[in-house]
Amino acid sequence: MNANKPFMTIPRREAEERPVQERVRDYKKTAKEMTQEQIMEQALRCMNCGVPFCHSYGCPLLNAIPEINRSVSRGEWRKALDLLLDTSPFPEFTGIVCPALCEGSCVNGQDGDAVTNREIEHRVIETAYENGWVQANIPQIRSDKRVAVIGSGPSGLSCAEFLNRAGIQVTVYESAEHAGGFMRYGIPDFRLPKSVIERRIALMRQEGIRFEMNVCVGKDVSPEYLLRHHNAIVLCCGSRKPRDLKVPGRDLSGIHFAVDYLTQQNRINGGEMFEYDETKNAKGKHVVVVGGGDTGANCIGTAIRQGALDVTQIEIMPKAPDTRASNNPWPEWPRIFKETPAHQEGCKRQWNVNTLEAIGENGKVKALRCTEIEWKRGEDGRMLNVPKPDGNFILPADLVLLAMGFVGHDIPDIVNAFKLRADERGRIFRDESGMTSVKGVYIAGDCATGQSLVVRAIADGKRVAKGIVQALL
Repeated sequence: MNANKPFMTIPRREAEERPVQERVRDYKKTAKEMTQEQIMEQALRCMNCGVPFCHSYGCPLLNAIPEINRSVSRGEWRKALDLLLDTSPFPEFTGIVCPALCEGSCVNGQDGDAVTNREIEHRVIETAYENGWVQANIPQIRSDKRVAVIGSGPSGLSCAEFLNRAGIQVTVYESAEHAGGFMRYGIPDFRLPKSVIERRIALMRQEGIRFEMNVCVGKDVSPEYLLRHHNAIVLCCGSRKPRDLKVPGRDLSGIHFAVDYLTQQNRINGGEMFEYDETKNAKGKHVVVVGGGDTGANCIGTAIRQGALDVTQIEIMPKAPDTRASNNPWPEWPRIFKETPAHQEGCKRQWNVNTLEAIGENGKVKALRCTEIEWKRGEDGRMLNVPKPDGNFILPADLVLLAMGFVGHDIPDIVNAFKLRADERGRIFRDESGMTSVKGVYIAGDCATGQSLVVRAIADGKRVAKGIVQALL
């Protein structure tokens, strides 16, 4: 290893992907594991900046990234683990699915390649598990306070973890068969193996956190019961109301929301018993994914593994530039063109495309009528999409997956049952501690903030747990 200005002499190296022809035959993780030696060399690239933007600007959890990298570069893995766990409760999750906001604000990335902080984090926590260093964090003193956490996604798990550390008795209520929320059912195994989630849930159970599965609040347990038996309630139900495609033909069979589609395959992979929907299988079909984000990419990889004839992804927005635009300066997150491993497995991508109509036959979708558009600024300054002359075209489509993001929470019954205050758009009021308009009822994660990232949901769950602890203890 070269210790003489290694950030200038050592090139950035990321985890190698398994060969395409091999990985599309299974749902195993696509990325290979990097060795400790490779990660130690990558950690040497950290510049130990005087002002570490990766820590203060990039990371929602405020991980001490330069100190972690320095410890790894010296082979001090246990010290790196202690530094990481001091701020991050679930580095095994963020070390895989986080988009690495810290790398977007890495000083080394201004004129070169950012440090591979996510790969370093991943290797630190996996090394810890391999050596038995990760143990259940059982509180020495228990209070008589009880908190119910509704939802077991990243914010719910984070909130439960930090409440439990304070000695509060925590019960997590989850409507699904397994814990994990969107990480469990919305992210495919080839990105996030579910064994990673199950390993952490097992530790949380050892710590004394109770998990009540297959329980719907308002149906299987009433809000009144929860209020009577707990000192506080935290709603961590996510932002699960998908943005719909409002075009003629939307009601045709074979048009599904992306998360519903992904959930079915994840339930199959998890061995769950449920009523299977053949229309959510891509085998032998022309598949069109509407939406260009990560969820769309997850649909692409899943459809290819199911045996789709072909997959096309359409996006209404323009293709992102290859380098930062002038209005996207460092240390902001770089809005540049990216290609995921799923795209590399075989997918046609089209930008500046608007969907006009779904065309069917015998009640089933057969094609989408689309048009090419241009983005122009209107008189009021807003950007408008304008159809191109002669820009209409037809896309064959036996399966259409809507991956256009989410518009908010999907718990109106719970909001009404608790009589929570919300604005005209349905956003639930909460104060700085996370408490809603009803005393003792809190809200955290995407349910409060709207669709965001796993790492931000974890950070918000941690913050709200702190507010509850201050109120109860």
